[in-house]
Amino acid sequence: MSRRIVRVDLAGRAYDIAIGPQLLDRVGELTAPLLAAPRIIVVSDGIVAPLYGARLTASFEKAGITVGNVVVPAGESSKEFAGFGRLMNDLLDLRPDRKTTLVALGGGVVGDLTGFAAAVLLRGVDFIQVPTTLLAQVDSSVGGKTGINTRHGKNLVGAFYQPRLVIADTDVLDTLPRRELLAGYAEVAKYGLIDDPGFWTWCETNGAALLAGDAAARTYAIEHSCHAKARIVAADERETTDLRALLNLGHTFGHALEAETGFGSDLLHGEAVGAGMAMAFDLSAKLGLCPALDAKRVRHHLSAVGLPVRLRSIGGDNRRQWNATRLIDHMRGDKKAEAGRLTFVLARGIGKAFITREVDTAALRDLLDAAIAA
Repeated sequence: MSRRIVRVDLAGRAYDIAIGPQLLDRVGELTAPLLAAPRIIVVSDGIVAPLYGARLTASFEKAGITVGNVVVPAGESSKEFAGFGRLMNDLLDLRPDRKTTLVALGGGVVGDLTGFAAAVLLRGVDFIQVPTTLLAQVDSSVGGKTGINTRHGKNLVGAFYQPRLVIADTDVLDTLPRRELLAGYAEVAKYGLIDDPGFWTWCETNGAALLAGDAAARTYAIEHSCHAKARIVAADERETTDLRALLNLGHTFGHALEAETGFGSDLLHGEAVGAGMAMAFDLSAKLGLCPALDAKRVRHHLSAVGLPVRLRSIGGDNRRQWNATRLIDHMRGDKKAEAGRLTFVLARGIGKAFITREVDTAALRDLLDAAIAA
């Protein structure tokens, strides 16, 4: 299967997303022409580094590039101030200069963390994304959003900082646990729900095959998703209009669920987005904005592939005590809230998402109470 290229067309900062099999061993060759100097530092985590670190290092060294390595603990805990501080000191221990390029090898946590480090290290160095999860390949590695979490919420400290290149090796998905694949699949399906009902129909037909390992389906989904995100990012890079904010479908609910579960292993980010999208469509139907059948269709498909769209299925032991007031409080801390008003991406139907800041709190509370009881 040949390599596919998706262009993110930004004035002065355009870059390519390379998608295809066996790309990990070609990273050095593909990145060498973009480097300010033949020196890189790879940032990875304790799970991914043993799997792919040696191959990536060999690829760079074959291209005559000097390689340093920093490994962070796997998981969201690395995306906190303490973890970020440790990463910055570990990077500085390697004596980088402003022509050194950082390389993020891993999932969304590593990509967000490395991108933010690149934005502030020596007041800015280049970085390259080598995403190893489906979620990172279709979403978090593209578009330049970087950041870390705080006790007040997710990604509240960060920067818009674009990579020089994204390399998505589809073969690495073969080592992903199904749960991680599902988390990424939620972000794939999101693109259909935003403004592409034909792609949503494709997901309903082909989602199971994609998750089961169909290489052609995976490549198509990644390429299609990257085209969708690249188009939106090119039109609204810094989310100054509501266009890029549409990519947050499911995220106001999802981030609240993540905060309530402590950003831990009970709920992966993509799982939270999946549950959040189902709730966004449920709320849209409750408010009379979209057909109830569309909301039912969304919930049915996400549940059918295995995403935990019911709140009582989140947390492992099925005994979590959800509370609508706490969830709404988490939403009020979301970075998309404006002047105390919550921001939601709702829908007038599948493929018809829109932004609103006019959701009645009583209706929201009723929806959450019903979701908790379901």
